[in-house]
Amino acid sequence: MKAIGGYFELADYEKGGLFPHQDGVLLNTGRNALEYILRSIREVKHIYLPYYTCKVVLEPIEKLHIPYTYYHINQQFEIVDDIQPKEGEYIIANNYFGIKDTYIYQLAERYVDHLIVDCAQAFFAKPLKGIKSFYSMRKFVGVADGGIAYTGDLQKNLIAVNEIEPTCEHDSHLFKRKQQGAEAGFADYQVNEKKLDNQPIRLMSFQTKRILDHIDYNKVVIRRRENFKYLHDTLVELNCLTLPEMNCFVCPMVYPIIINTEQNLRKKLIDRKIFVAKYWPNVDNKKGFETEENMAKNVIPIPCDHRYVEKDIQRIIKTIKTIK
Repeated sequence: MKAIGGYFELADYEKGGLFPHQDGVLLNTGRNALEYILRSIREVKHIYLPYYTCKVVLEPIEKLHIPYTYYHINQQFEIVDDIQPKEGEYIIANNYFGIKDTYIYQLAERYVDHLIVDCAQAFFAKPLKGIKSFYSMRKFVGVADGGIAYTGDLQKNLIAVNEIEPTCEHDSHLFKRKQQGAEAGFADYQVNEKKLDNQPIRLMSFQTKRILDHIDYNKVVIRRRENFKYLHDTLVELNCLTLPEMNCFVCPMVYPIIINTEQNLRKKLIDRKIFVAKYWPNVDNKKGFETEENMAKNVIPIPCDHRYVEKDIQRIIKTIKTIK
């Protein structure tokens, strides 16, 4: 049975499309892109960030000894708290699952240069003029490294980066999945992900830059949107989440769903070789953040990426309806 979802295999070389982040600073990881932004700011006194986020976001914040406070979000993946940042204070806001573009526009109008947008799950969301943001490629295409930083209007404060990422140290999973299948490379994937922890800021590897010049991005966006729409049209009545209309975002990473009647949906999908991640295991048992803990446990990110065609999406839907 064909595996659906999970980590990517090495991306195929195709007729290249226009890389959507020509103006960004091309670095080795998304977390280092955040560090690059933070180092580019003259003084950062405090960071507000969602508790519902990946723990690696804390890596550069703690490395730079910046005080931080968690804020709450709701089930629409929007900020609940009334945050009023002062001089030197910044808000990190997530474009969750690549479907919160319009909401990010609203936050940018409200917070302006106090906003830093986490686009790790929103590779195709357009960077906003004057707004600091960072991206990661590895959740969208089969590359071993890659992060992008936009520093807003801080061009005078950029930091020098000269070392280039050595991709060969952590790319074995890409080849193994392509040649042998998802299960064959999973152990390598886990090891290689760990290798990206606490890395210095480096420039994006030559291999990743070359691959990114040979991807048909238009095809990627179209396929992802088609798959997302198919899933939503079919599963919307089962989904306890209220998702934005499709004209509110450019390109989704996954289709997020909560089905309250099925507590073991994640495991049952994985048992049927439909691999769904958990965002994020670190979000757990923190008093006052029960909504976030519930989402971490129950939001199932259904694969909708460009590797899959209609029959694959039909299999996902059939499986969910069978085990619901």
